Amino acid sequence: MEDDFYASIKLKTGEEIFARVLPCDEGDKINLIVTNPIVVENYKSRSGMQGYKIEPWMKTTTEDMFLIRMEDVITITENNDAEMIILHESYVKKISDLKNDKPLISRKMGYLANVDDAKKLLEKIYKNL
Repeated sequence: MEDDFYASIKLKTGEEIFARVLPCDEGDKINLIVTNPIVVENYKSRSGMQGYKIEPWMKTTTEDMFLIRMEDVITITENNDAEMIILHESYVKKISDLKNDKPLISRKMGYLANVDDAKKLLEKIYKNL
C-alpha cells in the first residue's frame, strides 16, 4: 500500500475534484480512496476581487471518505500547490468543527455594539440620508 497524497482528479462525468487520495490495489483493479473531496471554482466579485469558492463534492451526505474506481477517472495528478492544500485543510477543519458543535464565532472576534448604541447609530444614518 502506498502513502496518501493530495491530488486533482478529473472524472469521466466532467467533474474536477481535489482531495487527499490513497490508491488501493485490489488485485486486478485499482481504486482510489478519496478523503474530503472538494470542488474548487474561481470566484470574482462585482468589485473585482478574486478568490476561490469551495464546496463539498457530495452535498447530500456527511461521509468524508469515498471509493472511486480508476475506470471512472480520466486523469489524476499529484498536487503539491501549497495554496490548494491550505484551502483543503481549512475546509476539513471547518467541517470537523461543525461536526463537533464548535461555534464558528467566538468572543475573540470583538464587541460590536449593544442594542441602544446600534439603534442610535442607525437612526443617525437614516436622518442624514
